[in-house]
Amino acid sequence: MVDIVLATKNEDKIKEIEKIFNVEGVRIHYLSEFKDIGNIREDGTSYYENALKKATAVYNATKMPAISDDSGLEVEILNGRPGINSSRYAGAKASYSDNIYKLIHEVKRYPVSQRRAVFKCVALFYHPDLILHEEGTVEGLIITNQLGRNGFGYDPIFFLPDLGKTFAELEIDEKCQISHRGIAFRKLAESIKSNLDKIEQLS
Repeated sequence: MVDIVLATKNEDKIKEIEKIFNVEGVRIHYLSEFKDIGNIREDGTSYYENALKKATAVYNATKMPAISDDSGLEVEILNGRPGINSSRYAGAKASYSDNIYKLIHEVKRYPVSQRRAVFKCVALFYHPDLILHEEGTVEGLIITNQLGRNGFGYDPIFFLPDLGKTFAELEIDEKCQISHRGIAFRKLAESIKSNLDKIEQLS
Protein backbone atom coordinates (compact mmCIF):
# COMPACT_ATOMS: atom_id res chain seq x y z
CA MET A 1 0.00 0.00 0.00
CA VAL A 2 1.30 3.43 -1.00
CA ASP A 3 0.46 6.36 1.28
CA ILE A 4 -0.07 9.70 -0.48
CA VAL A 5 -1.04 13.06 1.02
CA LEU A 6 -3.61 15.25 -0.70
CA ALA A 7 -2.08 18.72 -0.60
CA THR A 8 -5.14 20.92 -0.16
CA LYS A 9 -7.26 22.24 2.69
CA ASN A 10 -10.06 23.32 0.34
CA GLU A 11 -13.05 21.21 1.36
CA ASP A 12 -14.79 21.80 -1.97
CA LYS A 13 -11.80 20.46 -3.88
CA ILE A 14 -11.48 17.52 -1.50
CA LYS A 15 -15.09 16.47 -2.16
CA GLU A 16 -14.49 16.48 -5.91
CA ILE A 17 -11.10 14.74 -5.80
CA GLU A 18 -12.56 11.99 -3.60
CA LYS A 19 -15.12 11.37 -6.36
CA ILE A 20 -12.49 11.34 -9.10
CA PHE A 21 -9.27 9.86 -7.76
CA ASN A 22 -9.34 6.15 -6.97
CA VAL A 23 -6.23 4.03 -7.38
CA GLU A 24 -6.05 0.49 -6.04
CA GLY A 25 -3.05 0.19 -3.75
CA VAL A 26 -3.05 3.88 -2.83
CA ARG A 27 -4.26 5.24 0.51
CA ILE A 28 -5.01 8.97 0.65
CA HIS A 29 -4.16 11.06 3.70
CA TYR A 30 -5.39 14.58 4.40
CA LEU A 31 -3.64 17.68 5.69
CA SER A 32 -5.91 17.64 8.74
CA GLU A 33 -3.87 14.64 9.92
CA PHE A 34 -0.73 16.79 10.07
CA LYS A 35 -1.17 19.70 12.46
CA ASP A 36 2.12 21.45 11.72
CA ILE A 37 1.44 22.27 8.06
CA GLY A 38 0.52 25.92 7.61
CA ASN A 39 -0.80 27.76 4.59
CA ILE A 40 1.31 27.53 1.44
CA ARG A 41 1.67 30.68 -0.65
CA GLU A 42 0.58 30.16 -4.25
CA ASP A 43 2.86 32.72 -5.86
CA GLY A 44 4.02 30.76 -8.90
CA THR A 45 3.69 32.05 -12.44
CA SER A 46 1.79 29.00 -13.74
CA TYR A 47 -0.65 26.35 -12.57
CA TYR A 48 2.19 23.83 -12.73
CA GLU A 49 4.45 25.94 -10.52
CA ASN A 50 1.73 26.40 -7.91
CA ALA A 51 0.81 22.71 -7.89
CA LEU A 52 4.49 21.76 -7.60
CA LYS A 53 5.04 24.25 -4.78
CA LYS A 54 2.13 22.86 -2.77
CA ALA A 55 3.10 19.23 -3.26
CA THR A 56 6.77 19.88 -2.50
CA ALA A 57 5.92 21.71 0.73
CA VAL A 58 3.66 18.88 1.86
CA TYR A 59 6.29 16.26 1.02
CA ASN A 60 8.92 18.20 2.97
CA ALA A 61 6.61 18.38 5.99
CA THR A 62 5.39 14.76 5.93
CA LYS A 63 8.08 12.84 4.02
CA MET A 64 5.24 11.22 2.12
CA PRO A 65 4.47 11.55 -1.61
CA ALA A 66 1.87 14.21 -2.30
CA ILE A 67 -0.73 14.99 -4.94
CA SER A 68 -1.89 18.52 -5.57
CA ASP A 69 -3.56 20.66 -8.15
CA ASP A 70 -3.87 24.24 -9.25
CA SER A 71 -6.57 25.55 -11.51
CA GLY A 72 -8.01 28.71 -12.92
CA LEU A 73 -10.56 30.29 -15.20
CA GLU A 74 -9.25 32.07 -18.30
CA VAL A 75 -11.57 34.46 -20.12
CA GLU A 76 -10.51 35.17 -23.70
CA ILE A 77 -11.86 38.73 -23.92
CA LEU A 78 -9.96 39.58 -20.70
CA ASN A 79 -6.66 38.30 -22.10
CA GLY A 80 -6.77 35.20 -19.91
CA ARG A 81 -7.76 36.81 -16.63
CA PRO A 82 -8.35 35.85 -13.88
CA GLY A 83 -6.06 32.87 -14.66
CA ILE A 84 -3.70 31.85 -11.87
CA ASN A 85 -5.24 34.57 -9.69
CA SER A 86 -8.73 33.06 -9.96
CA SER A 87 -9.12 32.25 -6.26
CA ARG A 88 -8.02 35.73 -5.18
CA TYR A 89 -9.21 37.81 -8.13
CA ALA A 90 -11.06 40.34 -5.97
CA GLY A 91 -8.36 40.34 -3.28
CA ALA A 92 -6.30 38.06 -1.06
CA LYS A 93 -9.24 37.32 1.25
CA ALA A 94 -11.96 37.45 -1.41
CA SER A 95 -14.93 35.10 -1.17
CA TYR A 96 -16.32 33.10 -4.07
CA SER A 97 -19.04 35.74 -4.42
CA ASP A 98 -16.54 38.61 -4.43
CA ASN A 99 -14.65 37.01 -7.31
CA ILE A 100 -17.83 36.30 -9.26
CA TYR A 101 -19.11 39.86 -8.91
CA LYS A 102 -15.80 41.31 -10.07
CA LEU A 103 -15.74 39.05 -13.12
CA ILE A 104 -19.36 39.80 -14.00
CA HIS A 105 -18.62 43.52 -13.80
CA GLU A 106 -15.73 43.13 -16.21
CA VAL A 107 -17.52 41.04 -18.85
CA LYS A 108 -21.08 42.39 -18.75
CA ARG A 109 -20.42 44.99 -21.47
CA TYR A 110 -19.57 42.22 -23.95
CA PRO A 111 -22.17 40.02 -25.68
CA VAL A 112 -22.25 36.49 -24.32
CA SER A 113 -20.84 35.14 -27.58
CA GLN A 114 -17.62 37.04 -26.83
CA ARG A 115 -17.31 35.72 -23.28
CA ARG A 116 -15.56 32.50 -24.21
CA ALA A 117 -13.69 30.97 -21.29
CA VAL A 118 -11.74 27.87 -20.38
CA PHE A 119 -11.24 26.22 -17.02
CA LYS A 120 -7.76 24.71 -16.69
CA CYS A 121 -6.34 22.34 -14.09
CA VAL A 122 -2.91 20.84 -13.51
CA ALA A 123 -2.90 17.77 -11.24
CA LEU A 124 0.48 16.66 -9.95
CA PHE A 125 2.17 13.83 -8.05
CA TYR A 126 5.38 14.69 -6.23
CA HIS A 127 8.24 12.67 -4.83
CA PRO A 128 11.79 14.06 -5.07
CA ASP A 129 12.67 11.22 -7.43
CA LEU A 130 9.46 11.21 -9.48
CA ILE A 131 7.16 14.00 -10.63
CA LEU A 132 4.03 13.24 -12.65
CA HIS A 133 1.60 15.84 -13.89
CA GLU A 134 -1.45 15.96 -16.11
CA GLU A 135 -3.71 18.71 -17.43
CA GLY A 136 -7.43 19.06 -17.99
CA THR A 137 -9.44 21.76 -19.73
CA VAL A 138 -13.09 22.48 -20.41
CA GLU A 139 -14.54 25.29 -22.52
CA GLY A 140 -17.62 27.36 -21.84
CA LEU A 141 -19.10 30.85 -21.72
CA ILE A 142 -19.39 33.37 -18.89
CA ILE A 143 -22.94 34.44 -18.10
CA THR A 144 -23.93 37.34 -15.86
CA ASN A 145 -26.90 35.75 -14.07
CA GLN A 146 -25.85 33.10 -11.58
CA LEU A 147 -27.53 29.73 -12.07
CA GLY A 148 -27.40 26.67 -9.83
CA ARG A 149 -26.54 25.95 -6.22
CA ASN A 150 -23.96 23.20 -6.56
CA GLY A 151 -20.22 23.40 -6.99
CA PHE A 152 -18.06 26.32 -5.91
CA GLY A 153 -15.98 29.18 -7.21
CA TYR A 154 -17.10 30.44 -10.61
CA ASP A 155 -19.38 27.45 -11.24
CA PRO A 156 -22.66 29.49 -11.20
CA ILE A 157 -21.51 31.65 -14.13
CA PHE A 158 -19.58 29.06 -16.17
CA PHE A 159 -22.09 27.97 -18.81
CA LEU A 160 -21.71 24.83 -20.91
CA PRO A 161 -23.54 25.37 -24.24
CA ASP A 162 -23.67 21.67 -25.11
CA LEU A 163 -25.50 20.89 -21.87
CA GLY A 164 -27.42 24.15 -21.56
CA LYS A 165 -26.36 24.36 -17.92
CA THR A 166 -23.76 25.94 -15.68
CA PHE A 167 -21.35 23.83 -13.64
CA ALA A 168 -23.40 24.80 -10.57
CA GLU A 169 -26.52 23.21 -12.08
CA LEU A 170 -24.81 19.83 -12.34
CA GLU A 171 -24.70 17.21 -9.61
CA ILE A 172 -21.17 16.58 -8.38
CA ASP A 173 -20.86 13.20 -10.14
CA GLU A 174 -21.96 14.72 -13.45
CA LYS A 175 -19.63 17.69 -13.08
CA CYS A 176 -16.64 15.51 -12.23
CA GLN A 177 -17.16 13.48 -15.41
CA ILE A 178 -16.55 16.50 -17.62
CA SER A 179 -14.71 19.08 -15.52
CA HIS A 180 -11.13 20.23 -15.91
CA ARG A 181 -10.31 18.77 -12.49
CA GLY A 182 -12.01 15.49 -13.32
CA ILE A 183 -10.06 15.14 -16.55
CA ALA A 184 -6.72 16.04 -14.95
CA PHE A 185 -7.07 13.75 -11.93
CA ARG A 186 -8.32 10.76 -13.92
CA LYS A 187 -5.27 11.12 -16.16
CA LEU A 188 -3.02 11.49 -13.10
CA ALA A 189 -4.57 8.36 -11.57
CA GLU A 190 -3.66 6.41 -14.71
CA SER A 191 -0.10 7.77 -14.60
CA ILE A 192 0.24 6.75 -10.97
CA LYS A 193 -1.11 3.26 -11.75
CA SER A 194 1.49 2.91 -14.50
CA ASN A 195 4.26 3.93 -12.09
CA LEU A 196 2.95 2.24 -8.95
CA ASP A 197 5.78 -0.29 -8.67
CA LYS A 198 8.34 2.50 -8.82
CA ILE A 199 6.39 4.61 -6.32
CA GLU A 200 6.24 1.68 -3.90
CA GLN A 201 10.02 1.38 -4.08
CA LEU A 202 10.44 5.10 -3.41
CA SER A 203 8.03 5.25 -0.48
